Amino acid sequence: MRRITAIAIILTGLLATTLSSPVANAQLTKETREQKLERMKWWTDARFGMFIHWGLYSMPARHEWVKNYERLTNEDYQKYFDHFDPDLFNPREWAKMAKEAGMKYVVLTSKHHEGFCMWDSKFTDYKCTNTPAGRDLLREFVDAFRAEGIRIGFYYSLLDWHHPDYTIDRCHPQRIDNGTKKDYDALNKGRNMDVYRKYMKDQVTELLTNYGKIDIIWFDFSFPGENGKGRDDWDSVGLLKLARSLQPGIIVDDRLDLKDVWGGWDIFTPEQRKVSECPTWNGEKVTWETCQTFSGSWGYYRDETTWKSIPQLLELLIESVSKEGNLLLNVGPTSRGEFDYRAQDRLAGIGKWMRSNSRSIYGCTAAPAEFEAPERTMLTYNPATNRLYIHLIDYPLSRLAISFADKIEYAQFLHDGSEISFDKEFIYTPVVKPESEVPVIEVFLK
Repeated sequence: MRRITAIAIILTGLLATTLSSPVANAQLTKETREQKLERMKWWTDARFGMFIHWGLYSMPARHEWVKNYERLTNEDYQKYFDHFDPDLFNPREWAKMAKEAGMKYVVLTSKHHEGFCMWDSKFTDYKCTNTPAGRDLLREFVDAFRAEGIRIGFYYSLLDWHHPDYTIDRCHPQRIDNGTKKDYDALNKGRNMDVYRKYMKDQVTELLTNYGKIDIIWFDFSFPGENGKGRDDWDSVGLLKLARSLQPGIIVDDRLDLKDVWGGWDIFTPEQRKVSECPTWNGEKVTWETCQTFSGSWGYYRDETTWKSIPQLLELLIESVSKEGNLLLNVGPTSRGEFDYRAQDRLAGIGKWMRSNSRSIYGCTAAPAEFEAPERTMLTYNPATNRLYIHLIDYPLSRLAISFADKIEYAQFLHDGSEISFDKEFIYTPVVKPESEVPVIEVFLK
């Protein structure tokens, strides 16, 4: 029930953009659609990234919204700050696992809703350098992943359940159930969002100035409406302009409550759900990425049991690419700084498949309309090489009916480059399934 409530709150915020005040001229950039696509080409080619949710919530180890769900006060939560000591943190190991899994970019929670900062910010004492950790964890993370050639992204929470000037709202741990505006006004006496807005801009300036080139900024999240917060509360336009002035070319998500503004976002971010087809906005297809977890939690959750299998995760990746999207797959490290053994197992399994089959992912997109996916398969297509990839989600018994044989020049299994025969109606497959979680047939088109 609690988890469903959190999802409902998030979706309400994402879909309620029209409830906030309009932005003058409804345009924040002169960039054309073609220029935007060119700026984002590295990202659409990459298709696969790692999300990392890490913070004090890894210590209670029962969901990253634990402070909200259990209505904890700052005083209740202080014990986690006092004892945060990730003595096993080795970001080079993280980066190696991400690279071996085939991930091309990473987004780390520099600050989540709890307000704790993973870097040595000048604007707060609520940071990792003041815990037993005693060092700038973000710096070590950036250096390690950059050394592996992985693009760097920062998640920055718009919400802050610790800051004294952040006004209490319907998502706050100290919220009033069914509270009126008058109730919240009384509760927030002495708090000043002007002070908090400046705090956010000062911190975003640090993040986008002190760590070299940053490729992605992931703001999260807006929930306009009664006792909520939207673009005016964050000064979303100001935050966005600041980010782009400091890091030209940076990619920005869609959670600033600026969906109705051209230039107000770069990527559509459906969370924990698949899409039925490539999403559109104002009648045009958009660049999009589904962010997903291995299990039901973003942060480390010791007792979570709903972990997805390796075949499920591969299907999620393939399906995203087949609908012109990316997959941002999340890991929640433990409070000692290691990836959970279950996450390591899944990453290794994905990596094993990607080593042989990544050609069907990188640089790929949806197949042209004239190619109908055979039964129990998914198609991806690389327009640069003019190759079609048939992913055998449910392995066929000896043959696969196709409607595009006249367009095939040659076909082979991708994992080992062995020839696959075909005629006017069928592609013929060995009776025994290859040692691959999802076998892929690479089709060279005429």
